[in-house]
Amino acid sequence: MAKPKWTAFPHPSKDFAYAGEALKKHWADLHQGDAEPFPKDEDTREAWRLYHQGKFAEAFAAGLEAGGGGLVAALKAQAIYANGVEPKDPAKVTLFEDVMQRADALRTSEPKNANAHYLYAYAAGRYSQRISVAKALAQGYGGKIRAALEAALKLSPKHAEAHIAMGAYHAEIIDKVGALVGGLTYGAKREAGEEHFKKALKLAPDSPIAHIEYANGLVLLHGKKMLEEAGKLYAKAAKMKPRDAMEKLDVELAKAEMA
Repeated sequence: MAKPKWTAFPHPSKDFAYAGEALKKHWADLHQGDAEPFPKDEDTREAWRLYHQGKFAEAFAAGLEAGGGGLVAALKAQAIYANGVEPKDPAKVTLFEDVMQRADALRTSEPKNANAHYLYAYAAGRYSQRISVAKALAQGYGGKIRAALEAALKLSPKHAEAHIAMGAYHAEIIDKVGALVGGLTYGAKREAGEEHFKKALKLAPDSPIAHIEYANGLVLLHGKKMLEEAGKLYAKAAKMKPRDAMEKLDVELAKAEMA
């Protein structure tokens, strides 16, 4: 399959080339966030190598070509590209919609694939932020996102990125509709949101995005009184050494926020 015409990763990526056995050696650290099992086939491993290097278009094409476990690499490449590299908002929305559709098909065919559920939720969450959370809630995405994350966490309780996303779910809803309506209608709770963020930090203490999203969540959940604490979390993320292209995007985001 031909690679899509996406914008190139905007940072040097030579440090993220995990050739040969290096991928297996660093796998646990690279996948501390999504708990994806090490691939059994070389085609899928190559898709992940391309993903970690920020060669998202190539990773997407290679992952689809590999099929099976490669589909997770393909969908994650598309999702992270859409969120962190694609410059145009309409294109971001279209890319997230496509990830949702593909991830939904994958979790239907592989209901025990935790990352299929997670990537559906991730894409739906980012899509919701782009079209406005209020509009997304009116379209029923709140319940869909929560159900997908609950499925992911039931299958993979140590899935740090799913805990981050669940924390963000609680925070976004409470911010938009308030604690009372959020709790009664969507099951959103401040305490639950913070608990998920803290679990994510415990599971992936070196993850920039875990710190960034916790910072964002604290402000959404508690308002301006948490700005100082949020600033400390951003500062910590900005000083981290990225292990792959996704983390490089997150570290640069934190640096930009600090500036």
